Amino acid sequence: MTIALLILAVMLMGYLLGGIPFGVIISRKVANKDLLQEGSGKIGMTNVLRTAGKKAAALALLLDILKGTLAVTLAGLVFSSGYAEANGLVPWRELAKALTAAATIGGHSWSVFLKFKGGRGVATLMGGLAALYWPAAALGGACVLGLGFRTKYMSLGSIIGAVAAFIMLMAFNVLRINAFGPHPPFEYVVFGMAGAIFIYIMHRDNILRLFNGTERRIGEKPKVETKVTVTTSRQTK
Repeated sequence: MTIALLILAVMLMGYLLGGIPFGVIISRKVANKDLLQEGSGKIGMTNVLRTAGKKAAALALLLDILKGTLAVTLAGLVFSSGYAEANGLVPWRELAKALTAAATIGGHSWSVFLKFKGGRGVATLMGGLAALYWPAAALGGACVLGLGFRTKYMSLGSIIGAVAAFIMLMAFNVLRINAFGPHPPFEYVVFGMAGAIFIYIMHRDNILRLFNGTERRIGEKPKVETKVTVTTSRQTK
């Protein structure tokens, strides 16, 4: 099997794994609701929290993180195997892992099991980073949850968390910082940059609402608009 085909194979594995809609499954089991028809229509933790509660949201978050971690770990094992060593594929391992992480995020955001609907990919991004370079995932995840729950705007925490993870990857690569083991390779830096851009793009509507002051806070229920019907009666003479 050529290098390109093997990389495509692990990316396909990542995409299918990322496409498993844990949030949808959990919301149906716990609250008997279709997550795609509730709130933002996304399948991530924030919408599960609104739809099915805290425990369901925590479980969905954990499983979405594990999707990214497991996919990257499996790709690393494939490119570290005896077959990979015998065929000179080991030098491609870091690239394969980074591309698999990206494919897993794509699977979560455009799931083949949901007619290419999905979530914004934040948890799966952090899960992939956890397997690539855990300090960046720890920093990014802390920003996502810390700022998200502190400000009650999970979208704000998500964007800042993704950017913070990328900055750490870039700084540690450029400065060759080995505080947590070997510094992250260039492939991880590119993945971190692409991930930060992707998270920003996926939150464009949230950013507009943040600037307009209309972004919904965590736990805030949708406002129900009351329609007032005015009836006019004709007076007959």
